[in-house]
Amino acid sequence: MSVINVEHLSKEFILSKRMRRKNNRDSFHTKRISNVKAVDNISFSIEQGEIFGFLGPNGAGKTTTIRMLTGVLKPTNGDIFIFGQNFWENHIAIKQRIGNIPEMANIYMDLSGFQNLDFIGEIYGLSKQIRKQRALELLKLFDLFEKRDLKAKAYSKGMKQRLLLSMALISEPEILFLDEPISGLDVQSSRIIKELIKDYNRKGTTIFLTTHDMDVANELCDRIAIIDKGKIIGLDTPNNIRKIVQDYQALDCQFEGTPKIDELESLNAVKHVEQFNNNYHVVVENINDGICQLIDFINLNGLKIKNLSTYQPHLEDAFLKLIEGGS
Repeated sequence: MSVINVEHLSKEFILSKRMRRKNNRDSFHTKRISNVKAVDNISFSIEQGEIFGFLGPNGAGKTTTIRMLTGVLKPTNGDIFIFGQNFWENHIAIKQRIGNIPEMANIYMDLSGFQNLDFIGEIYGLSKQIRKQRALELLKLFDLFEKRDLKAKAYSKGMKQRLLLSMALISEPEILFLDEPISGLDVQSSRIIKELIKDYNRKGTTIFLTTHDMDVANELCDRIAIIDKGKIIGLDTPNNIRKIVQDYQALDCQFEGTPKIDELESLNAVKHVEQFNNNYHVVVENINDGICQLIDFINLNGLKIKNLSTYQPHLEDAFLKLIEGGS
């Protein structure tokens, strides 16, 4: 069952500048420069219990889309249906059922971790008893309990991100919107956040996740949509998206000795070679032919192999191919 349906959604921004009128230093008028479509007629649906990834380069329309889905921006055109209801006709009731962590979310820095959670719970209309119970449960779950009375301005970045996630979850939302929730975090904090996202998803929470990190998308998401220049250019499971570059085959090699790149590229099975210090990335037509010809080349030139591994296409390869194909 789909819990989110987006139909022909567009968001247009008007670019303008203020200009002084001649002979009047205090008078201004506005000049329209152009209209820019940040989101251009996109459609997709998200199934209940799914982790749905939304990927794209900077300025592609990711944050604009999530702001429309959470009621921060109103679309220029199109419809959003959440829980089967038109969002903008029922946005107050729907917002009570969703949680949201925008990329530039704000914590109340002069409040403690507990007070932040209590305040957000009050906004959602939770009773004092329920607020306290859920706040303490979340603080324990997110490993913030010992710091619950410390002002948030003293929290580390990872602790602040965990507090934000706690604040988004205190209302026990059915859908959770996360905009770059792991950006800039250390490895340990990233792992904690990812495991918490998985745990809540296993409990039935539907998650809409925007990210730049291909590894995060590959690990967490059931399906991903790729947006570029306001348009969706790919939508499928990570595995199916990777199949876009399944014909990409390569060998990663290290040699004792220094082969010449032009001589390697002269082999019939080799398409091209990229060198990174002592590592050679050899793109081939066929893995088996490439290995056989490479061994013959090594023996002929008196070289030895220190390391040889086959390279399997990653989600990032497919992402770049889609982006480059649309540019």
